[in-house]
Amino acid sequence: MLRLELADISRSAAALTVVILVAAILNQVLRPQLRFIWHCFIRPLGATDQKNRLDKFYEGQADIYDTTRNSLLRGRNTMLSLSASHLRSLRAFKPRKRLVWVDLGGGTGHNIELMDKHIPIKSFDAVYLIDLCEPLLQVARKRFSAKGWTNVIVLCQDACQFILPEWTNGKDPKGSVGLITLSYSLSMIPSYYSLLDRIDYVLAPEDGLLGVVDFYTAGKQPSLHEKAIGGTSKECGWLSRWFWQIWFDFDHVSLGPSRRSYLEYKFGTVKSYNGRNQFIVPFIVRIPYYIWLGRPRTCDVSKVCYTFEVEGGNLIGNCSPMLLHDGRVEEFVQPLENGDPVFNVKEMDRSTYVIIDITPPLSSFHYQVNKPWRLPYYEQPIHKEFRTYVYSFTWEDPFEDMKHLNLSKNDSMLIITSGGDNALHYAIEAQPQYIHCVDMNPCQGHLAELKLAALQSLSYDEFFSLFGSGRHPSFRKLLDSKLAPHLSSSAYQFWRLNDDAFSSAFYLRGYSGWALRAIRLIFSIAGVIKYVRRLCESDTIEAQVKIWQKKLRPVLLNPIVVALLQNPVFCWNALGVPLNQRRMLLEEGSMYDFICHTLDPLISKYLLKTDNYFYLLALLGHYTPACCPSYLTLPGFNALKSNNNGRLDAFRLHTDSIVNVLRGLLPNSLTRALIMDHLDWFNPGSQDAVEEVAEFYRVLATGGMMFWRSASRKPWYNEIFRKAGFDVTPVAIRDGSCAIDRVNMYASFWRAVKS
Repeated sequence: MLRLELADISRSAAALTVVILVAAILNQVLRPQLRFIWHCFIRPLGATDQKNRLDKFYEGQADIYDTTRNSLLRGRNTMLSLSASHLRSLRAFKPRKRLVWVDLGGGTGHNIELMDKHIPIKSFDAVYLIDLCEPLLQVARKRFSAKGWTNVIVLCQDACQFILPEWTNGKDPKGSVGLITLSYSLSMIPSYYSLLDRIDYVLAPEDGLLGVVDFYTAGKQPSLHEKAIGGTSKECGWLSRWFWQIWFDFDHVSLGPSRRSYLEYKFGTVKSYNGRNQFIVPFIVRIPYYIWLGRPRTCDVSKVCYTFEVEGGNLIGNCSPMLLHDGRVEEFVQPLENGDPVFNVKEMDRSTYVIIDITPPLSSFHYQVNKPWRLPYYEQPIHKEFRTYVYSFTWEDPFEDMKHLNLSKNDSMLIITSGGDNALHYAIEAQPQYIHCVDMNPCQGHLAELKLAALQSLSYDEFFSLFGSGRHPSFRKLLDSKLAPHLSSSAYQFWRLNDDAFSSAFYLRGYSGWALRAIRLIFSIAGVIKYVRRLCESDTIEAQVKIWQKKLRPVLLNPIVVALLQNPVFCWNALGVPLNQRRMLLEEGSMYDFICHTLDPLISKYLLKTDNYFYLLALLGHYTPACCPSYLTLPGFNALKSNNNGRLDAFRLHTDSIVNVLRGLLPNSLTRALIMDHLDWFNPGSQDAVEEVAEFYRVLATGGMMFWRSASRKPWYNEIFRKAGFDVTPVAIRDGSCAIDRVNMYASFWRAVKS
């Protein structure tokens, strides 16, 4: 009996010990969070002015502030990484210029410690942390003392009236600061108008940068221009706006839209990203936050405006009260017959009146810190139909194009963007003066921008890893630290939202990726995957033909596979073949005949391992160093990088229809145009096709050439070119016995010359 009682006591003691240990562990783990909840939601403040309210709010949690805010305050490291990369680009030509960073509302100094990973803190001439809360600043002082940073100065000041020690002795602070950051502090500062006006005054006009990350709410944007500046997914639902504004208002944090609206008005937007913090209950509790970079509107954007308006023929997003060149308006609009002016303006003394510039900021495209490849565009309803890129690669043979283009450095050409591969090929081989890349799908422009940015900023190994192998373990890091300064805000947002694109197999994504996946699935089901690899590794045409004839051809010519390839839904969503082009294709013969006439001649002419990167990619899902587009070879990469990436200056990326782009270009401004199979998409007899061909005739110089491919041996629209005044001749017509190029999917290849 006694033994049983002793055993019960032992078990009870053990249980009690376990409970005490668990409680102790939970206390250690949850104590910071419990203190955070008490001070944020329960404890009354009892203070009226801003400083006392902040001191009382943070004095009991200053030492745990960083521990409890990591999940709540998202985007701080991204904002700092972006700021660092853009700052390096802005200061590339003045690396020795004095660099001062002011972190407003920096609290515990966590941001400054984070920034040390991106730019060494010791490389700044001075870093100022300004905050009104003394308890948080005490933590910051200890942090910087432990780091040994003697160039970091902590100031307890009102951010709206901050004064740096170096501004003493009557020195004008105008333009003296290189970087200013606001990390979840703009929403907490009552006098934000004064704050942003002061920042605008002290920030360097040409190479100064402002970085902001904060919570926000926003309704529908009143104009396409403001929507373009604010970025994708800025709008919040009415319930989200109502709830978060009220919730944060309890802590005197204002999430109303006015702060961000004035920020985007006062400064030129460089980058804008809108995210949702799901740290509590994913997919249910989603706190809106944004990351934003901007420049003073006084920075010189005349070169960018010239690129857009004169060279690109694009006025979208330009709110300037006057054009930068003459002759454009008179070309399309007849002058008005006006009477005599009421005032004789020529005789007026200009010193007696002042012109007030109240124009809104330009588009975010205008304030890019590097080469302005991407021309401004506004989001249109048709853009919503393109959720991603259709083509991750270009499916036309540029080697065959170069045989007939007779391209030189004096040429200006217009092509369809697609994957951007062929445009880069032309730049390598001929270095034309201008390459206008046009695509209605914004995502194709985002992809082309990414390739140009990667060429500008990455090493060859990094570049091939992305676009050759189709995978990179640290794409997100590359995006923020190297690529972002060379991307438009729209392109950055797209790749930030799709930062997993290079996690495994880039070329299996996008609509074209579905086609590659379907091919792999078909071969996998048929059990011939190993023969696909052998085909791609064959060293001779004879071995290649043998594997094709015996193992793979019967699989692709299976009636089920033929029916799938003929299906209109599969044709559009996987192959990018619209209904009109599908109809033209089937008018030339059956889908069975099409497969035979396409693939049989190719296999017997080109060795996939070294001489046909199109089908090597389709079968393997990636390129190899021995077989890839020219821009992925080391010589091609070096050619594009030469002379400070001079060949890339030719690129102008348009997000619009071809006819709209042509309307913006001056007569005789193009000498070459390649429109792929674009006109196959039109309905037979379409008036839109007539208007487009007429615009091509106006814009092309005499002797200028156009090229196109078609699913038909005799496209119906050839006659439109002849009626417009072009001399039309076939370059090649497929007869099924011999491949006309390395793709060999089109029935014909045509040339038109403006006579």
